[in-house]
Formats: sequence, structure tokens, C-alpha cells
Amino acid sequence: MRGTGALILAIACFVTANEFGVTELMYFGILLVAVIVASVASLYLSRRSDVVTRSLTPDVATVGRESLVSVTVGVRTALPTPPGVWQDVLPKGLRGKAEGVFPALGSGLRRSDRVVELSYVVTGAKRGVHPIGPLSVQSTDPFGLARRRTTFGQRTLVTVAPALVDLPPLTDFAGESGGTLHTTTNQLGQGADNLVARPYAPGDSMRRIHWRATAHRDELMVRQEEQESTPEASVVLDRGALRWATEALQAPGGDPGFEAAVSACVSAVARLVHDGYAVEVLDSDGAVLAERIDGGDMTEVEVLLSHFATLTARRDDSLGRLPRLFAGIMTGPVVVITGRLDASDADVLTPIVHHSTLPMLFSVSPVGNALDRAADAGWRVGAIDPEGDLAAVWAGAVGRGVSHVLG
Repeated sequence: MRGTGALILAIACFVTANEFGVTELMYFGILLVAVIVASVASLYLSRRSDVVTRSLTPDVATVGRESLVSVTVGVRTALPTPPGVWQDVLPKGLRGKAEGVFPALGSGLRRSDRVVELSYVVTGAKRGVHPIGPLSVQSTDPFGLARRRTTFGQRTLVTVAPALVDLPPLTDFAGESGGTLHTTTNQLGQGADNLVARPYAPGDSMRRIHWRATAHRDELMVRQEEQESTPEASVVLDRGALRWATEALQAPGGDPGFEAAVSACVSAVARLVHDGYAVEVLDSDGAVLAERIDGGDMTEVEVLLSHFATLTARRDDSLGRLPRLFAGIMTGPVVVITGRLDASDADVLTPIVHHSTLPMLFSVSPVGNALDRAADAGWRVGAIDPEGDLAAVWAGAVGRGVSHVLG
């Protein structure tokens, strides 16, 4: 470094001047020391930062997708400052190049503070909530003799949601599974006036109000036919500890198999909601993992993604009790996503087939002929590989009954 060399040279000048009586070397050494002191002083007196804030676009990062990080640095300085190099510390849950040139600033005597805007792009790498920061700025004095690294301790927590895969629609199966695509087609040409209206009851959606009938009867009326044809679907994510690696219990992102299952779960929900289904998201023990999402409400799907950012496996196992949740009812698509699955598990799940218009079973770690056994019982099945193509597995399960797509 130049500063170290200048200091060594100054000391050498003092020693030589003392030994040989060369007064000029003494003056030169004093000049070098003065320049070094001035260089260090210019760095420590010229820049000070009080506030560092960050924002993401979109607000929630997603595994495998890019997000823009905007950094605002509030700077106070009385003296002009040279440019520097900034770097933001990224956690393991994010990938990117968080560094760049910090701009030079003029004198702040007229304005007490300045705002410096920085930005960089990150890609979600690991599900969870991760801290970005601290931000550091390395500056060099105008002579290049001294260097200072300033660290600003503010950190920002960033939510990284599970990967969302765009799955093929169930268009070809709308009639079988009760989808709104089929319902809408059947109602074309009928018109709203042909729908049967009934009085409004607490709990009815305001979107089902029949305004013409309401005006005629002078009381709120709802479309009876529309309510009865509302399609429903269920997505079940089995979080039982026996199905997953131990890491799935500890923190998000530890077990690749569980991460693939969580991604499959949110992707299936997004597909079904987009296709118009009212979707409930459950654990295999019946616990509600997300409130019912109405068909077409993609905003609630975004909320689901944020909620699933911290989801982990649980210690008990209850896959065998899952059929009880569907006993005595008939529903639309039922998507079950689990980890380890053997033949006995497939047999236990068989009763669900008779209560769903489109039963779909996906396993990350199928054992032996478990999936073939489930397919024989009526499930549309798929083997999920953490490195494979989830969209192909989904399409294969729906179209052919059995799909094994590996990476």
C-alpha cells in the first residue's frame, strides 16, 4: 500500500538525516508524515452515514427468480469526499453481485445530508427469512496513501418464498373435475337472468349478488346456480417427520426433497386457483395450512407464498388418518404431496379416490411399486425429483396416470 511505503520512507529519511546530518532529508520526512496524517484525517472527518434502508421489488423474493434490491444511504459530510467501493453482505439464501462504485460527494456545508441510491439484482437460492447487510464502503484519500472501510450495521430481513412453477392447466379435464372452465362453457348464452335467485344469507359472497333480482324484490338476492356450481379443490402437504430427512424439521431449505414438495404444493395451489377453483390447503392431520383461497384470487396466492417461506416438517406422522377428512363428502381435485411412500401407505390412501373427481398423488421418495399400486387404485400419480421438471411430472400425472421425470 502506498501509505505504508510513504511511512517507511519517512522513517528512513529521519534515520539517514540523523546519521549523516542531511537536514533536507529531515524536512522531507516531516513532509511525508504530514501528508500521511492529512490523508488519514480526510477519510475520518469527511464522511458519516446515519441511515441505510433497503427495499425489494417484488416485496417477497422467490427461489429461482430475480428481485431488485434498492439501497438508500443517508450521508452527512462537511468536506468533499472521493468515490469509493461499496459492498452489501448477502446471506446464503440469496445469490447476486452486491457491490459497486460509491459516488464522490461535494461539500455538505449548505446541505446537511445527502441521499445516495444504490441497487443490485439478487436471485432467491434458499427458502426462509434471511438478513441482508451490513453495508460497507471502502474509501481512499485523494493521494492514495490511506484506505478506510466503513461498515453500517443496519440489516434488512428478506423473505424468500418457495419456487413457484407454472404448471399446465387442467383444461382437458374441466368436465371431469368440476372446473369453472366447464361450468362457464355450459352457461354461455343463458344470461344472468336465467339463473335462479334466492335471498341473501350470511356468509354468501358479495360477488354472487343478483342485482336485477335485488332491485325487483327490494332485498339482497344471490345467484343460486352459481353458488352450487362453485368448484372446490384440496391440496394436502404431508409434513410428517417419517416422510422427510431430519433437516426438514430444523429450518427451511435443509432438505431438498421437502423443498421440492413445498414448491409442488404452492405451484399446485396457484394452478388450481388460476383455473377458478376454491382451494383449501391442509396438512395430512387435517390442520389448515392456509385459509380457503377463492378461485381467481392470485393475491391470496402471493400471501400463501410468504407464509410457506418458513414452513418446516413436524414430528408426528398422520398420513393414515387423511382419508377421514374426505369421508362422507364428494369434492373436486384432491392433490396429495408426500415424501416417503410405500405400498402400505398407498393402500391406506385408496378411500380418498372415491371422494374426488380428480385424485392426484405425488411422492418425492416412492418405495418399490407404491406409485403403481396407487395408480391401480385410481390415483393419478407422479414421482417428484428435486432436480427434475415439476411441470412435466404434473402434466404426465394428469395425462397418463403415472409419471417418473428425473433430472
